[in-house]
Amino acid sequence: MANREALRDLQSRLAQRLSAVRTEAPGSSWLAIECAGVGLLVPLAGAGEIFPLGTIASVPHTRPWFAGVANLRGGLHGVVDLAAFLGLRPTQAAAEGVREQARLLALNPVIGSHVALLFERLAGLRTAAQLQREDDDDEVSRPSFATGRWRDDRQRVWQEIDPAALVQHEQFLGIAR
Repeated sequence: MANREALRDLQSRLAQRLSAVRTEAPGSSWLAIECAGVGLLVPLAGAGEIFPLGTIASVPHTRPWFAGVANLRGGLHGVVDLAAFLGLRPTQAAAEGVREQARLLALNPVIGSHVALLFERLAGLRTAAQLQREDDDDEVSRPSFATGRWRDDRQRVWQEIDPAALVQHEQFLGIAR
């Protein structure tokens, strides 16, 4: 009898959580990552699976921020060192001390690109309830994939990155040297 009540209770809680998720605005949940100490937010809809940093085969004659190619669950993914691409540090080789925490974020296949972003540290999940949107600074020009800026309760600023816009960005597409 107690098992039935516990099961009913669990089903009720799950139904409430699913209902809450359905009523949230799209893009209101993010994966928080860090690149060279900078906080970035990737919408969960654009994020795929997170992998530990494994073997990356280098590709000659590519930009320094293109780390190479990795086999992730049987599929080949181009690996972009996100901090180097964003100009936060020269290359992954300059960040050898953070390799233990480094991860690969394979972007959602719906985006239509087999790309994994190399980042230094996973900072968890964030929701709109945990963040406050920053006013746009008209004097600062940002690339099209850098959408909103957010501030958390610790006053840390997080830059939102749109993965679909990132993989269409001209510089991102130009990996050849």
